[in-house]
Amino acid sequence: MSENTITQAADNIFLDLGFSSEEANNLRIRSQLMLALIHQIKERGWTLDQTAQHLQQSHDRIKALTEGKIGLFSVDSLIAMLNKVGMTVKVEIIPKVA
Repeated sequence: MSENTITQAADNIFLDLGFSSEEANNLRIRSQLMLALIHQIKERGWTLDQTAQHLQQSHDRIKALTEGKIGLFSVDSLIAMLNKVGMTVKVEIIPKVA
C-alpha cells in the first residue's frame, strides 16, 4: 500500500492550481461572491426559474451559476445580483504579506 502525503494548501487555492497571483485573487473574489449568492438562493428556496426572474437573468445563466461556471461571471455582475437579493458587498483592502 502506498503512503499518502498531505500538503497544506495556500490561503488561496487558485495559487496552488497554478494561476498567477492576479488571476488567483480575482478567482477567489468571484468564488466567494458566487458562494454567497448561491447561499441566498438556497435560503429562499427558489427554483432556477424563480431565481432567474428575481435576478432578471436567463435560466441558462442561473444554471451556470449554480454549476459553478466561474468564467461566465464578472465581479460586477455578481455584486449586482447580490444587491438584487438584498445583500451588500464590503471590500477589505489589506497590505500584502511577504
